[in-house]
Amino acid sequence: MRISANFDGGNINVINIDKHDDIQLAIRPDFGDEFYQWFNFRLEGEVGQTYTLNILNAGTASYPKGWEDYQAVASYDRQTWFRLPTQYENGVLTIQAELDCEAMQIAYFAPYSYERHLDLISEAQLHPSVSLEHLGLTLDGRDMTLLKIGDGDTDKKNIWITARQHPGETMAEWLVEGLLNRLLDGDCPTSKALLDKANFYIVPNMNPDGSARGHLRTNAVGTNLNREWQTPSLEKSPEVYYVVNKMQQTGVDLFYDVHGDEGLPYVFLAGCEGVPNYNDKMAALQQQFVSALTIASADFQTEFGYDKDEPGKANLTVGSNWVANTFSCLSNTLEMPFKDNANLADPFVGWSPERSTYLGEASLIAMLTVVDSL
Repeated sequence: MRISANFDGGNINVINIDKHDDIQLAIRPDFGDEFYQWFNFRLEGEVGQTYTLNILNAGTASYPKGWEDYQAVASYDRQTWFRLPTQYENGVLTIQAELDCEAMQIAYFAPYSYERHLDLISEAQLHPSVSLEHLGLTLDGRDMTLLKIGDGDTDKKNIWITARQHPGETMAEWLVEGLLNRLLDGDCPTSKALLDKANFYIVPNMNPDGSARGHLRTNAVGTNLNREWQTPSLEKSPEVYYVVNKMQQTGVDLFYDVHGDEGLPYVFLAGCEGVPNYNDKMAALQQQFVSALTIASADFQTEFGYDKDEPGKANLTVGSNWVANTFSCLSNTLEMPFKDNANLADPFVGWSPERSTYLGEASLIAMLTVVDSL
């Protein structure tokens, strides 16, 4: 029996591995020790044997409610992911894994590796409408890459999409993959119509350092990027600094910031009703976009989500709020579950990469609905 997390996005500390029915583990915190919940490791053992994995520090994780009704994901080939029997009790997360092959990867959600991220960017650049722009380097020296899609016509609307400010929210980049594939599909009428009216600026991974390090929420120096938008710095948050500077050059007519929520088993939007510059046009656009996404995706709903900020009281350090207030534009944070979508449950896979990609495709339909009104 062996457990390893020495790979891209890996995270687990082994405390005791002497007994197959009481393997004791702990999640390694992000740099700075403020956040942790993401885990991603490889279990090797005997075919047919059932292993009991106890994550002992689950009770003091960043979002303990996230363990309620949660099932860990696993894969033998790192392509197809399924859920494992998982129980949370007395502060311990217990995962049961019966091996059908000698090695299984187990994670908080289906990982989206840095290598796959590079593949996504490289494949996208083959399309004649795509160009890449190097925005700068992260603190660990990784590239911050912007995908620019469209002809750059200044009369067109500018749509910005960012994902994985919080690196453990891998479903966000799965969504971008689906959105990109559909947007670059020359046979898709929705995409053709959108590119006739808008230029797209897409950052598939806002936090490549945190992603590679196996962090839940922060970058290489422990900064929560989604609290840096008002005053980003090269020392703490170069990832946001570069994107903000580029946004100020292009302008923003629609912003879509993609995330995952640990606790709520639903897909929902968090709008920007509380920003000081919120106006009637922004409110009408928000209603139009929500209505369109409700029709475009049966996974999306409006009953459950975050409480709306009071007028003028929104936190402007948050990306979607800062963008909405700065550019007086339609701006949303999209949240997806780590668990399952309670409205359309799938006990075998729960919320999945596939569901995320379909939601990315549906998002384009909602964007097309509002683009003429932006």
